[in-house]
Amino acid sequence: MDILISFSNQFFKPILSLGGPPVMFIVLTLLALIMKVKFTRALEGGMKLAIALTGMGTVIGILTGAFAPALQGFVKSTGIQLSITDVGWAPLATITWGSTYTLYFLMLLVILNIVMLAMNKTNTLDVDIFDVWHLSVVGLLVMYYSNNNLFLASFLVLFIGILKFINSDLMKPTFNELLNMPESNPTTTTHLNFMFNPIAMLLNKLFDIFLPFIDKYDFDAATLNKKIGFWGSKFAIGCYLGVLVGILGQQEIKSIFNLAFTGGVCLELFSFMGSWFIAAVEPLSQGITNFMSKKFAGRQFNIGIDWPFLASRAEIWAAANVLAPIMLIEALILPGNGVLPLGGIIAMGMTPSLLVVTRGKMMRMIIIGALMLPVFLLAGTVIAEFATKTALAVGAFPPGLAETQMITHSTLEGPVEKFIAIAVGKFGGNMTIENAIKMVSSLVVYLGLFLWYAKQMKKRNIEIKAKKQN
Repeated sequence: MDILISFSNQFFKPILSLGGPPVMFIVLTLLALIMKVKFTRALEGGMKLAIALTGMGTVIGILTGAFAPALQGFVKSTGIQLSITDVGWAPLATITWGSTYTLYFLMLLVILNIVMLAMNKTNTLDVDIFDVWHLSVVGLLVMYYSNNNLFLASFLVLFIGILKFINSDLMKPTFNELLNMPESNPTTTTHLNFMFNPIAMLLNKLFDIFLPFIDKYDFDAATLNKKIGFWGSKFAIGCYLGVLVGILGQQEIKSIFNLAFTGGVCLELFSFMGSWFIAAVEPLSQGITNFMSKKFAGRQFNIGIDWPFLASRAEIWAAANVLAPIMLIEALILPGNGVLPLGGIIAMGMTPSLLVVTRGKMMRMIIIGALMLPVFLLAGTVIAEFATKTALAVGAFPPGLAETQMITHSTLEGPVEKFIAIAVGKFGGNMTIENAIKMVSSLVVYLGLFLWYAKQMKKRNIEIKAKKQN
């Protein structure tokens, strides 16, 4: 194994030195060509991804550069140390894809998916290649804390990967119900943000037992979004954020206006650039789908893609709009938090999961979300050192920031998995009884909660099927 990784590093080192966007341009284009995608389509996907990464880095540089003086003033006047810069998800993706281990973890997950399909342990063919970086972060965290213990990193990636593929099958009937899709529609997802479902389900069950009356006060998300209008738009939220940071930093009126408009344009551009990431991987996803269909001819699959096929449900955006100011308040008062939400202020790492678990009940989505946001903020805080050092090591540190500045993503998908990765990694680095107990207990609780959740989803799926038959 060491020989394989050593060879990979030697082979990829000259390429990695080019930086994140060129690396992803080369990797995505070559993978698409291997899957027999037409050259122009493969090239298009690679170029779109490189442009999206470059654009996202530029926007982040503008945002963080503009906000830095106000944040420094805020720290000076209040003593509250929210000194970790929230750069959003794209730089973390760049950092992760800049590691040769990500390709190794991708290989493991592709093999795992094929084996589970062949053994009929899942019906989902995962073509969401780009988002493997979420699970790669977990593996890289293990290696960071364990002095590069690849065995433990591989174990945890495969362990969570198995549960992800199972979860994609469990969620399929709920997706059909939420989007009014026919059963013949193959769309599902293996995205890591839905591994938050078990915790959300546990809280949802507590609502069933102790607060069932809360549903009487539920409201229609589409109506809320319509009433909010532009007040809940991305650019408006960015303006609010700029005003808040300016006031907290005791800036002059002119600076507050500049921060407001800078925040507005940056959050709007975050959304625009994010759509390019999805479009960039479409040629590769289609190539993989065609390839696997030939290998398993005659069998019907679910196709695992990125989560935004759920974006038509208004509840996702309504909940995110309501949770944004709540997250800002929680960030200011949460003990142990070091992140002021910027790039992750729209909590897309959580609201899709809340939609699936609650089946669109807005009051539950908002309350559960507010209760769980601290988990994301604390996870973003604890991985900051890893994210910063890894970014510097692979040459993917965001431009416009001092190299002494720590970076993270406040609502990065899989916060619980990050804590588990740290526990596993610390055991690998120091195999004491205490660390062994922490690792084993975290894995047992995680698996036990998932098995309970799976049982609840199977019951739900039986009910959905019976409802359709009637």
